[in-house]
Amino acid sequence: MPTSDEQITQLFQRFMQAWTDNDAVTFGACFTEDADYVSYDGTRAVGRVALQDNHERLFRGVLAGSALVGDLESIRQVTADVALVHGTASVLMPWRSELPARRLSRQTLVVVRTEAGWRISALHNGRVRPVTLPAPDALPSRLSQAMSRAARRLGIGRPNSPAVQGG
Repeated sequence: MPTSDEQITQLFQRFMQAWTDNDAVTFGACFTEDADYVSYDGTRAVGRVALQDNHERLFRGVLAGSALVGDLESIRQVTADVALVHGTASVLMPWRSELPARRLSRQTLVVVRTEAGWRISALHNGRVRPVTLPAPDALPSRLSQAMSRAARRLGIGRPNSPAVQGG
């Protein structure tokens, strides 16, 4: 019998192949009924039905003929029935032979063991756009600190203690 890691790897491969086949039903079957899916642009679909419907429209529309290419980066078992999975993948459009670097995304998946096997319970997809963190004494840091001091003196901006904005 395959190990959990092998089963999760197979799930990730099924997920990518279903996309490449533009098969929304098989794609949706990789997820739990109550799955939570956040796209690279922040769009959120809650539930297998919603994310499957979204992908059906994408596979028949703007992403028709596209493939999902990438790699599984890591699997970390949180419990015997829950794992955190990281992968990189990007949509390869049919008119391209290689991926533009700006299209690389990282997927963070929460996968759970169900009676039907491992399924994706949550997925967050974000573009890989690393930024350099400025040192505390670098110009961007010094400018930000100066603006904060000026805002406090002028009595504008948020108070020193963080406040939660209600919505």
